[in-house]
Formats: sequence, structure tokens, C-alpha cells
Amino acid sequence: MLHEILLSLSGHPSPLLAADHASHASILSPPEKALLSSVAHLSDLHFKLIAHTNTISTTHSSSICQAVATSISSTHLGKFQRKVLEVEDGILRKDSASVGAYNIVPLTAIVEQFSGWTRRMEWFLEIVDFMMRVKGGKCSGAVVIDKLCNAIQTGYVDIEEVALSLVKVAETAWLKQASAWILYGRLPSFGREDFFVQTTEENSEEYQTESHLLPGFVSTSTAASLLFIGRSLNHIRVKGISNSTSPELSLLSSHLQQLSMLKFPINSANFSRTIASIRLSLSQTTLQKLLPLSRVVEILSLLREFFLLGRGEFAIALISEADEKIRSRWRRNDNLAYDKRDGLGNIVVKEGEVSGILTRTWASMGSLQRHQEEQDEDEQLELARDLLQLVITKTNSITPSKPISIALTPFRNLLLSVPVVLTMQIPSPLDLFLTPSDLQNYSSINAYLLSIHRAHLRLTDLWKITSLRRDHPSPPGPPYGSSTAGQNKVHTLRARANERSEAMRSVWATSSAAVFFLGETQAYLQGEVVKGTWVGFKGWMSGNTSSRPTSSKGQDGDEDIWMQAGRSFMHEDSSCTHDPQTLADAHKRYLDALATSLLLTTASFTESLYHLLQQVDHLVALVHRVHSIWESLDLEVDEGVVDAFSDFHKEEKDVKEQLVVIAGRVKSAIEELVESLRNIDQDKEGWDNGFEELVLGEEGAYVPTKVGRVDRLLMKLDFGGWFDVKKRDENVLEDSDEDD
Repeated sequence: MLHEILLSLSGHPSPLLAADHASHASILSPPEKALLSSVAHLSDLHFKLIAHTNTISTTHSSSICQAVATSISSTHLGKFQRKVLEVEDGILRKDSASVGAYNIVPLTAIVEQFSGWTRRMEWFLEIVDFMMRVKGGKCSGAVVIDKLCNAIQTGYVDIEEVALSLVKVAETAWLKQASAWILYGRLPSFGREDFFVQTTEENSEEYQTESHLLPGFVSTSTAASLLFIGRSLNHIRVKGISNSTSPELSLLSSHLQQLSMLKFPINSANFSRTIASIRLSLSQTTLQKLLPLSRVVEILSLLREFFLLGRGEFAIALISEADEKIRSRWRRNDNLAYDKRDGLGNIVVKEGEVSGILTRTWASMGSLQRHQEEQDEDEQLELARDLLQLVITKTNSITPSKPISIALTPFRNLLLSVPVVLTMQIPSPLDLFLTPSDLQNYSSINAYLLSIHRAHLRLTDLWKITSLRRDHPSPPGPPYGSSTAGQNKVHTLRARANERSEAMRSVWATSSAAVFFLGETQAYLQGEVVKGTWVGFKGWMSGNTSSRPTSSKGQDGDEDIWMQAGRSFMHEDSSCTHDPQTLADAHKRYLDALATSLLLTTASFTESLYHLLQQVDHLVALVHRVHSIWESLDLEVDEGVVDAFSDFHKEEKDVKEQLVVIAGRVKSAIEELVESLRNIDQDKEGWDNGFEELVLGEEGAYVPTKVGRVDRLLMKLDFGGWFDVKKRDENVLEDSDEDD
């Protein structure tokens, strides 16, 4: 019986312990049944642990889970096996701890020697089942590390000891994986899907952190530093910049020593200090030479000028070339049904035509530069010509990055009949600083600002159609002007002009209000939000840690400040020592604050604005159409030029009816936008929400400048009683309905 018990405890199934002793025919006494039951439970735990740990060690996708399972099997189950051998050896040596008088071996003495193992084996089985059960056997190493660290807080000393040993094993395995990334910029060869750094779906050479794969002792800022260190080393290695004398290779031993000095369980503060030290040494020796701050200044200035419409002539030239392309396509297709559609959806523009629009834009800007008095070469323009691209994109292909919740309003559909975005090739080594997600955010902001500017330009161009605004026919010259027929002709022409002027009165009033609204909104977004946020970010980079503009004089001297900042960046003794990752983090905060202050994160505003811009396009198209119809009617009546294939009188009636409807829609859209701005101002959306998490931070960290209060815009958007007229009309209609 003792032999069977010891064999079963060693992990071999025993019929003695597996048999049912509950029947009355059993020869065992109740105390013996209870003792055998506890032995059978311990044997079953041991047997399951052997099977489960073997399965995890050979098939689990996580190297950390494999290491924990192997440690349980080889270390802790090995100790249990040695305990079984010690008990057996004591029985054979007739040790008094196991053998009593007359060489009798009490069953209670055997069971008592294994009493301390039951709780540990149950806890081991809980950990093993957890690793096999989570997500269908795909438990991540980070989750296991966190569970083991929580188990250290138990009140049982024996559980605390084994948990500490397993924590050391798990964190050592995780640190071994992370070391390949931290020291060489390489993803682990095994268990890559369990590592916290993953390649993006869009680009296999771009990396991102997965927060659910990070252990609890890795903070968010430390995870960003880990990603930056690995990306930088990977970039140096992939681009072939590294060689045998590269500084980063000489730092390997120092960095490895810092990692080896970490104590287990890993403390979050100590780990953060170690990673920060590695990042700083790498930045000071390699990255600041590879990516000087003057280069960062140059590319950020380019993004400000072209993506954020710092250069107004670029936006105007791009909009003009795009509109000219659409008009040429309509003329070529000989399609006159311009009033039968909403927007430009019936025209299909190809990729080559889109790139040609940008090419002609550069040519237009170059021609403008040649006509200016200053003949100095514009290096920024040449750099933009090499890097910027105008491309067609799928409707759902551009998604903002995770930190910025930009509303998915398709402003990129307004420039042409297809969704197009302005993007840029990220030259090496600037991809250490700029990410594709940053460019996506810049493209979204550019499409937003450009669409507002485009609508404002198209509306103001209506005032260039002089015959629609001022048409008071003068009498013909004598002697015909003095005759009765001449006077009747003048009366007829003036009556026709008065009728047309009356028909266009509401259109001009609505267009004027829309021009005022778009002009003030554009001035607010460009003059206060974009410029104010940019000046604050620029001041922080140049060494002003307050990152806030101190006076309007500083805002006016953009070029001088940039020249001073660029010169200070070039000097080694400059007090501004922002490393590349600090700049990248600050840049993301800058983009976050910019999108929030531009109200791009408020879907209620962007959707209403997009609706207004669509109606403005429709209104402009109808005005041009009615002008074309009236010119044709004048030729038909005055000169006798008749188009047999067109019924201009019917078209005139239809277009005039549509003008009334669309003018009402524009007015309603403006009213809805003003109401949305009032709600935003009341709820403080677009102001406090974008800065709550940015106010507190380490000393010298970038804090976005608080600009663009919505109430400043609302004070300018005072339409008097314009909206009240509509309300009065609605009340009159309601009263008339009640009377009926």
C-alpha cells in the first residue's frame, strides 16, 4: 500500500487511489478513507500539472508562458519529486520521522509530510489553467506577469515564495525579448506575436506598441521610449547607416550592463529610469547627429506653410487648378446639366490628372515667384515640390491615429469629384520623428482648412459676374433712342433686369451672409488657432519652456524667430537640448491640441460644416447656370440666335425654383452651425477636453498654448435678426394652419 501511495504521488496513476472506497464492502476505515482521499487529490494535481506544463512548454505561442511552465515543471515539481524520494528513503532507513514502533509506518505520518504541498500544487494548477484557458490558449506573457505579481500580495508565505520565483522567471524571459529590441532594434525571433511591438497593417516597416501586451510595470511614457529606441536602431540598421565604428555599437556593453542591474520583481520607477538613460545616451551620441534639430525645424516649417495653409498663394493656386480641371472636363463632355446634381459626383478624375493639378500648381507658384522683386531661390518651395504629393485615396483608407479622435467627415471629397488628399514622402531619417499617422492627421487638417478656403473663394468669385449684380440698360444712341420703339425697348430691357434682380435678391443676401460666416470662421481658425498653437510650439522648441506667445509682436515676426531658432539649434552650446523622442512626443501633443482647437474632434460641428460647404457648391453652380441661361435668352430675344435643342425658359423656371430652395438650405446650415458653436462654447468642447491631460507634466515638457476660444468667434458672428425672419415665417405658417 505504501508503495502504491508513493508511486501515485510521483505522477503514476494508481488503482488503489482511483478505486471507489465509499461502498460498505471496503476494508478501509473512515480515517483511512479520508487520508487516502487527500493523497489521491495531491496525486491528481501532480499528474495534471505534468501533462499541462508539458503541453504549454511545447505548443504555447508565448515564450514567457513556456518559461513559466518549464520552471513549474523542472523546479517546483522537481522539488516535489525529491520530497517523495526523501520520504521513501526515510522509510527504507527506518527513520523515526516516518517509521514507528515495531517498524509500523503510520499513514498519518506519510500524509503529514506532504501537507504543505497541497496549497502550492493547487495554486500551480490555477496558474497553468489560466495560461491554457485565456483566449483559447493564447494567453499573453504580459497578462501572466501581472497575475504573478498580484499573487505576491497573498497572505501565505509559501505561495509568496513560489510566486516570486515565477515572477523572476517570467520577467527574465520578457526582458530577454525586450533586450533584442532595446539593444539592436530587432523583433524577437520566437514569440513575436506576443511582443508588445508589432508592425502596422499598412506598412511592414512601421512599428507600433500594443498596450495589452505590456506588463504593468511599463508605463505609457516608458513604452513610448522603448518604441522610439527600437525604431531608431532598426532604422539605422535597415538603412545601412551603421558600421563598425558607429557610436551605438560602442554603447552596447553599457546598455546591457544597465539592463542586467535591474532587480526582480522589476520596479516601475527603476525600469523607467533605466530606459530613459538608454534613450538619452543613444540620442546624445547618435540620433542628434543623424537627425539634427535644424532638419526638424525645416520639415515642421514646411508642414506649417503647405499643409496648414501658411502660404495662402499655394492654397489659392491649388484650388484654382482643381476648379479649372473640373470645368475643362465639363466642357469636354459637353454636359450642360450642371444644375441636376449635388456636388461633382458625375465627373471621374483619374490619378494622372490629380498629380497634374499639383504640377500646374507648382508652375503657377514658380511663375508668381519670378514676377516678384526678390529673385532669391525659395529652398522651401523646392523641397515641397520634391516631397509633396496629391493622391486619390479610398473613402475609408485614411484613419486618424489613436491619440487624436478626428471626426470622420469627408472634407477630402470637396476639392475634386474623387476623395483626394495632400500627403508627403517622409525622407530618411525624418521617419524617426514623423510617422505615417502624423501625416494622416496633417492631411485631414489640410482637407478641412482647404475646403473652407475653397468655399469662401467660390462665393466671393460670384461678385465678379458684374452683369448679375449691376444691369441697368442705357438708352440706345440717337435717333433710335428718341423714338417710341427705342423707348419701349429700354423699358423692356429694364423691366427684365428688375425682374432678374428681384429673383437674385435673396441669393445675394444669403451669399453675402455665407461669405461673412466663412470669412470670419477662416480668420478665426487660421489667425488665432493655427498661428497661436504654432507660435507656442515654435517657442518651446527654441528654448521657451512656457510655450506661450508673450505678445503680438512675437507672432508677427515668424521668419525672424525661425532664423534665430535655426541658428541656436546649430550651436553645440545651445541651452535647448530636446532629444528626438521628446520632440516627437511634443509634436503629437501639438497635433492633438491643434485638431481639438480647430473643432475637428467635434462631429456635430464638422458634419454641419460639411453640409454647408456642399450647399455652397450647389448654390454657386446654380448661379453660374442661371447666368448662362439668361445670356442664352438674351441672345435668343435680342439677336435672334435660337438653340433648337434647348428650352431655356423651362430651364430658367427650374433653376430659379432651385435657387430659392438651396438659398434656404444655406441659411439653415449657417443657423445650425452658429447653434452648434454656442453649444460647444457652453459645454467647453474643443477647449478644456484637449488640455486636461496636458497641463500636468515634467518640468520643461511642452504644454500646448490655449488659443481659439469659441466665444471670440461667436461675438463676431452676429447676424442680427436674419434668423428671426425665418422663425417669424414659420410662426405665421403655423398660425395659418391652425386657422384653417
